[in-house]
Amino acid sequence: MKLSQFKFKLPEEKIALHPAKYRDESRLMVVNKATGRIEHKVFKDILEYFDDKDVFIFNDTKVFPARLYGNKEKTGARIEVFLLRELNEELRLWDVLVDPARKIRIGNKLYFGDDDSMVAEVIDNTTSRGRTLRFLYDGPHDEFKKALYALGEAPLPSFIRRPVEEEDAERFQTIFAKNEGAVTAPTAGLHFSRELMKRMEIKGIDFAYVTMHAGLGNFREIDVEDLTIRWIPNRCSLILRPAALSIRQKMRTDVSVRWVPL
Repeated sequence: MKLSQFKFKLPEEKIALHPAKYRDESRLMVVNKATGRIEHKVFKDILEYFDDKDVFIFNDTKVFPARLYGNKEKTGARIEVFLLRELNEELRLWDVLVDPARKIRIGNKLYFGDDDSMVAEVIDNTTSRGRTLRFLYDGPHDEFKKALYALGEAPLPSFIRRPVEEEDAERFQTIFAKNEGAVTAPTAGLHFSRELMKRMEIKGIDFAYVTMHAGLGNFREIDVEDLTIRWIPNRCSLILRPAALSIRQKMRTDVSVRWVPL
């Protein structure tokens, strides 16, 4: 399998910069696998294709405001810092991506906020863009996390070329988001509304929930032609016993299990 097989031109004017007004009214393309016929519908029509013999597995990961902008000490250069994961609560250590990376070296300090109230020191290089930051903050961890997130914004994908807006904090999050840890949303899940899920429930469709946090792997460019040797970082995943038992039970019966992770 070669990378070049998947390359195609996607005109920028075809990329939606804002979501549909209602979650479940985004576009849905239906392909009949037997005939090849293609139909164009809206997402809430998905209800037509499932019944009480089906179970949907949803990813309940929760996106945090991972993108921050700070200034480098002395030069004042504007630096984008993308939070990936917290490494150590006590030491306030975070694994991050920085841009432009060539300007950021071990020992540099970055200042965040209008009053430079949040300060971080670079203590390690991890990848070409990766750095480990130690935030210099005195106070309880919960207070630190709140202050840090207040400086961040919704981590919209880079192909959405517009400034972040207030509604993005809600719309770039599934309605069943529960366990914080993702730096991007499980995108298929964004289209499920409360009304649609209630109609699915009334129809007898079962739900199960797992947690799978999307991290660095979503932002690394594929730099090899042969995809069989592509290394993708693992995601942090959690499947609780009730969900595992429910899935196993359904798979032992004449039931279709639908996985909605992305």
